[in-house]
Amino acid sequence: MNKKTSNSKTPANQRRLVSGNEACAEAALLAGVRFFGGYPITPSTEVAERMAEELPKVGGVFIQMEDEIASIMAIIGASAAGVPSMTATSGPGFSLMQEGIGYAAMTETPIVVINVMRGGPATGLPTKGAQGDFQQARWGTHGDHPVVVLTPRGVEECFNLTIRAVDISERLRVPVIVLTDEFVGHMREIVALPQRVEVYHRQRPRVSPEEYLHYADNTSYNAPYASFGEGFSIHLTGLTHREDGFPVNDASKIQWNNERLRHKIEDNIAFLEDNFIDDDPDADTLIVAFGSSARSAYEAKLLWDKPLSYIRLKTVWPFPDATVRKLADGRKRVVVPEMNDGQFCREVERCIGSRVELVSVTRNDGSMLTPGEVLEALK
Repeated sequence: MNKKTSNSKTPANQRRLVSGNEACAEAALLAGVRFFGGYPITPSTEVAERMAEELPKVGGVFIQMEDEIASIMAIIGASAAGVPSMTATSGPGFSLMQEGIGYAAMTETPIVVINVMRGGPATGLPTKGAQGDFQQARWGTHGDHPVVVLTPRGVEECFNLTIRAVDISERLRVPVIVLTDEFVGHMREIVALPQRVEVYHRQRPRVSPEEYLHYADNTSYNAPYASFGEGFSIHLTGLTHREDGFPVNDASKIQWNNERLRHKIEDNIAFLEDNFIDDDPDADTLIVAFGSSARSAYEAKLLWDKPLSYIRLKTVWPFPDATVRKLADGRKRVVVPEMNDGQFCREVERCIGSRVELVSVTRNDGSMLTPGEVLEALK
């Protein structure tokens, strides 16, 4: 397993007051991201601003592109050239990036996208938060495709999960989305920023250019990755392709390509799953939450005067079916708080079925879900 230790000028474990957006940028720099292509859009712009300020200091490149379509394609190109790359956006910009995310999935090009969610649809609520991109983050681009989605609850997790996003994307050659929102992006908390972190460093080919296959089959789905300019023949296409990257119409090869993309996620569930669980075996109610709404849900748990179990998903896609199902078994109720019209609740329902009463707690007016609203649902 190849790992890369990334350095920063920040002293070890220096405690700093930073916003969620700033923490994403600081983490990306520490994890080795050296290219950022983006277009400013509220409420994500601070990520780009910090990257524009700091990337040149570490030998990186920042480019403000003409739009979000150009931004996503720029980071795909930079990553294909061997440079860990990232962009940040919100709402309408995330919609424009969907075809590019699909292209990164098909070409197995590592990229990280920070999506600071705001109210929608269309222009929606540029300065207010929401969680309405939950399903879009998984299914926004067409066709079956691999993607990993991480959801921080606060500033410290913006930092930690952005580092994890870089590690996962480089390790599995997949697009990884950090799904935060305006509340988390603009809140400020004191976090300890380390000097060093370990992230996976993509393997270089150990074969000659004549023998190299850009999509060589292996059990870990992270075949050695030659970058453009290193003397290897590389064919990148959004078309379904063979091991050498060239398009194919043979049914068996099409099936191989599709299964490769699917198993890349399915065979790494144990590595990808990441939850915070506070389980009480005497509780007849379980709260399932993610992101910023999970903050209010956990505060409600602490205020509730009866046994209550709680799980917060840090990785929402792939969805932790087995874990949620196991925690829900034997309960009378499952309460699902979120700041949209019930997208997350539908996924929980798919997972646990109709065996348990499901209580959906939603808010979608640009304001943060409160502990009081969760407590009311628990009564």
